[in-house]
Amino acid sequence: MEIYEALYTTRAMRRLKPDPIPYDVQSRILDAAIRAPHIGEGWRFILVDDPEIKSQFAPLYRQAMERLAGAPLEVLASQMKGDSSMARTMRSGVHLGNHFAEVPLLLFGFGRTRDGSGIYPALWSAMLAARAEGIGSTLTGMLQSFYSDEVFDLLGVPKDAGWVHHGVVAMGYPTGKWGVAPRKPVQEFAARNSWTGDLGFSVPEPLWPESPSRA
Repeated sequence: MEIYEALYTTRAMRRLKPDPIPYDVQSRILDAAIRAPHIGEGWRFILVDDPEIKSQFAPLYRQAMERLAGAPLEVLASQMKGDSSMARTMRSGVHLGNHFAEVPLLLFGFGRTRDGSGIYPALWSAMLAARAEGIGSTLTGMLQSFYSDEVFDLLGVPKDAGWVHHGVVAMGYPTGKWGVAPRKPVQEFAARNSWTGDLGFSVPEPLWPESPSRA
């Protein structure tokens, strides 16, 4: 897969099939992950595919979502009407919350610094490698934000060794289609040399795939 295709189409996929991911595919994903830029602070990855362990994480994930939203998932689902980008995102998030136990593979990331600067590039590399394998993924911090102690207990992570939980990537073959994620133009989010400095260029439409007018 061409690198820009992976970068432009690796969207958050929260609707995932329960089909298992073969070990040879998992090995390529993890091997790509550990080639990411690294600052030498150490990392640890834990793959979870055991149904019993996932069934223990599922209610915690659901409760974390409800704590963040301040409402049961059923209420959130009933409120997310329409076809706006936010409504679609929320519906897919609720779907993941309701089907977390069915996600075929969970990738937990642990590092030794609070900011996660050493582990997040690796998790993103894992998501890009998964995209190259036709596997959807989404990085979520729900469990780390609300139930980090329970994560340590369920996975047997030593609590006195300096490890910090930095999120979990849910992985599976997606039910939806790949595509370029809609975004506002880059010039609305970027500047040069100061907060309000003129960026110097504009990108009115995605630069991948290259349009005939730019080819």
